[in-house]
Amino acid sequence: QVQLVESGGGLVQPGGSLRLSCAASGSIFSIHDMGWYRQAPGKQRELVAAVSRAGGANYADSVQGRFTISRDNAKNTVFLQMNSLKPEDTAVYYCNADVFENWGQRTPNHYWGQGTQVTVSS
Repeated sequence: QVQLVESGGGLVQPGGSLRLSCAASGSIFSIHDMGWYRQAPGKQRELVAAVSRAGGANYADSVQGRFTISRDNAKNTVFLQMNSLKPEDTAVYYCNADVFENWGQRTPNHYWGQGTQVTVSS
């Protein structure tokens, strides 16, 4: 089993910044793609940003240029630096990871964190 633990959420004023972290632990052989999703009340969960093991990243159009995703492979950790935050960024943010737990495993197991609340309000 693998656990993903997020941290760094909170309340911030519009225009402010937050940095989210998500650390994976447990039975890990290697982690391929890692990402951040968010879910606002009454809305579907949506992809915010994702990063491959090699560092290639992609972003939702709504956060392009404001958010930066990065990862530390040695520490099995993914980060989301969020700048110029807007009220519409308010949501619960979830990290996920595609994890190979054993050598020879053909397809990764997909894990989610428990979520961290981000509220952007004056």
